[in-house]
Amino acid sequence: MAKAHVYKRDHINTDEIIPARYLNTDDTAELAKHCMEDLDIGFVKKCKPGDVIVGGVDFGCGSSREHAVWALQGAKVGAVIADTFARIFYRNCINCGFYPIELENAAEKINDGDEVEIDYENGTIDNKTQGKEIAFKPLPDFAIQIVKDGGLLENIQKRR
Repeated sequence: MAKAHVYKRDHINTDEIIPARYLNTDDTAELAKHCMEDLDIGFVKKCKPGDVIVGGVDFGCGSSREHAVWALQGAKVGAVIADTFARIFYRNCINCGFYPIELENAAEKINDGDEVEIDYENGTIDNKTQGKEIAFKPLPDFAIQIVKDGGLLENIQKRR
């Protein structure tokens, strides 16, 4: 079961996910120490493995750095649920083996602290706290396979 960390705002950018001052490494554990710190200084301490981030429109806008996804992965975030994603960030998620979930009005359907379970293949979020199931459009099968394989490079190597 995952806990939701809800940020009721649009345009959460890659500098807020991982500030540029930490881009001198690609070590996910090091990046994780600073994940979301310019938006929520206490995020890393309160985030447990598998927890989810919920945001608004255009999540991951800004620069096209993979470091933003690596920081989320290093912090053991299970998924990001947002109304929409910046296109490059969205594809970086899939290419890095991380599942982005688009859900209209996400921050109105999931409250901060709600306990949720996600069925990625069938496109459902079971909000245990509210006792309701929320449907989302799952990724296409090829993208789910890339995520399952751990990313695009791993997927290509597996198919060889």
